Amino acid sequence: MSNVTRDVLVKKLQDRTARVAVIGMGYVGLPLATVFAEAGFEVTGVDPVAEKMEALNRGESYILDVPSEQVARLVKAGKLKGTTDYAVLSEMDAVSICVPTPLRKTGDPDLSYISSATESLAPYLHEGMVVVLESSTYPGTTREMVLPQLNCRYGLEVGRDFFLAFSPERVDPGRKDWTTKNTPKVVGGITEACSDVATCWYEQALDTVVRVSSTEVAEMAKLLENTFRMINIGLVNELAIMCDRLGVDVWEVIDAAATKPFGFMKFTPGPGLGGHCIPIDPLYLSWKMRSLNYTARFIELASEINTSMPRFVLGRITDALNNQGKPVKGSRVLLLGVAYKPNIDDLRESPALDLIHLLKEKGAQVSYYDPHIPHIHADGDIEEMDSVTDWRAEVQAADCVVIVTNHKVFDYPAILELSRCVVDTRNALGEAGKKSDKVVRL
Repeated sequence: MSNVTRDVLVKKLQDRTARVAVIGMGYVGLPLATVFAEAGFEVTGVDPVAEKMEALNRGESYILDVPSEQVARLVKAGKLKGTTDYAVLSEMDAVSICVPTPLRKTGDPDLSYISSATESLAPYLHEGMVVVLESSTYPGTTREMVLPQLNCRYGLEVGRDFFLAFSPERVDPGRKDWTTKNTPKVVGGITEACSDVATCWYEQALDTVVRVSSTEVAEMAKLLENTFRMINIGLVNELAIMCDRLGVDVWEVIDAAATKPFGFMKFTPGPGLGGHCIPIDPLYLSWKMRSLNYTARFIELASEINTSMPRFVLGRITDALNNQGKPVKGSRVLLLGVAYKPNIDDLRESPALDLIHLLKEKGAQVSYYDPHIPHIHADGDIEEMDSVTDWRAEVQAADCVVIVTNHKVFDYPAILELSRCVVDTRNALGEAGKKSDKVVRL
């Protein structure tokens, strides 16, 4: 087997003359594209949403973690541009696929975005191209689904003429300490040559690249990371339910356990599980194992507990209203924060959406305040909603205030002072909430 194609591509990657494309310019794709562009590559973002690509070409960021100033500078320097035209891929040497991998309502993986992106790429696959899938998925996807779609190109052999690898995204929106650039990047190729090329490419832009033996190892590593978190969050969520039954303060229990300097990692309970990875990725593994006649029992149990938490919070809201002699039906309930975690504008899989639905189902008058998410679009059981503007007036008027997401911008002392009762699902009020008789904590 000739190494000429590989060596030529590696040289282009090393001297930054390789042309780079990122398919899917969302929470993962845009930060990755800017990191490659900062490293000196000319990067083209490819996304079917014209509005996003138009904003990118104007130098405007639509992702909270990527400053518009950075995008504008890279666009002006000719290092970054966007397009909806997949034909541009015929000119590319390196392509990263960063498309969503949601779950269907049945709980099965929805791989349509990966399939569509690969189908769009296939006609433009050419000799001397490296393709890396970053979308979180089940072990075997790259080899069993992506490779056959690319292999339809007659005469091109993987590992010789083109190179295919998997490198799981590790984006944690809102973080400043660990970013796309400095978070270690796992890379595994279909063949050794694929791993060589993909590793070389990512080493040009990222601080640390961790090479593994196969795409399956890289895919499984991502699922282990998020399954670990999902199960431990499920554990503390169940602990919160048990402590409620026992009349014990779950937050004090966790803080006490966290004083142990070894053998313990602190996780905290909440109103449910949200985000684009932790509630979803482990279920990909569970689905895959069912096809192999194996039940992933830890995953199934943790998912059951986590998805039950909005209903548990509804019970705490009911208790808080009962303490005032009020039913849920007809009561004004204000949710503070609807993002799935603090200080970001990401609503994906947020437990706040389930809580809104449950409260409205019980007849409550529901409103919300979240400065990061001014509007909730109608989706399924959720009606279109706007964030209230005068939060102080709404806190005063509400029969019950529910702290769902503990954003830093919230004035917690004022919330406690102005409210009639508060359900604090995040221990955001701390000691003041613990001492107040109008606060119900998780």
